[in-house]
Amino acid sequence: MDFAVISGAAAGLGKAFSFELSKLGYNTILIDLPDQGVKDICTDIECKFNRKSLCYEVDLTKIENIVEITNDINKRYNVSILINNVGVGGTKRFNDADVNYLNTIIQLNVMATTIMTKQLFQNLKKQEKSYILNVSSMAAFSPVAFKTVYPASKVFVHYFSRGLCEEYKNSNVFVSVVNPGPMKTNPDVTARINKQGVWGKIGLLSPEKVAEIAIRQLFKGDRLIMLNGNKFNWFVLKVLPIWLRLYLLSKAVRRELKNK
Repeated sequence: MDFAVISGAAAGLGKAFSFELSKLGYNTILIDLPDQGVKDICTDIECKFNRKSLCYEVDLTKIENIVEITNDINKRYNVSILINNVGVGGTKRFNDADVNYLNTIIQLNVMATTIMTKQLFQNLKKQEKSYILNVSSMAAFSPVAFKTVYPASKVFVHYFSRGLCEEYKNSNVFVSVVNPGPMKTNPDVTARINKQGVWGKIGLLSPEKVAEIAIRQLFKGDRLIMLNGNKFNWFVLKVLPIWLRLYLLSKAVRRELKNK
């Protein structure tokens, strides 16, 4: 019995991935923080789709926690899909952001993605055909003031994924990266998107739609998944000089701070 492992699965895009894969007939292992409702999601999946769904409630900012749960997964389950969805962002002036805030972004977006992949890679290699999908962001294509560390962390996810894909292109493990634009994944994110005005809403898609497209393209062998609503954004970001896109995006994000 093969399983799909999804991190950050209690809400938003992670939850949407969990339901999409269950709908397609996959058993799932869901990972999120304690007391975020991930157990209820497992129960819901088993009732709706008649698929096995298990969970680990753990803080993925701690490397020892990742090593512990992945060792347990490797001993007990066959993993054919890994979705590194866990991540966090936010909008703050760099001087106002405390060390824990910055460290959480780095640990979840960079460390957790890397170590989860490393720990489960041999498990994935044992299966006939396996997939890794890392969740980056449209923010990976431009620096943005007042977010500083978040876009930088997503550049890491993007380059890490592309490099790993090339390294193992002749193996049974296929690696892809998806770069979603704005998604109203929770009330806080929704409020921040609304404050950004028009720029914040270009390419806006629901988590369910992003998950549906991303999984479909993953299985088709798409190494770089650009969602339909974001292809125009990606083209514009490629064409505009960095100083101009930095100015325009930062101006949109600055509205979040003014409206707080």
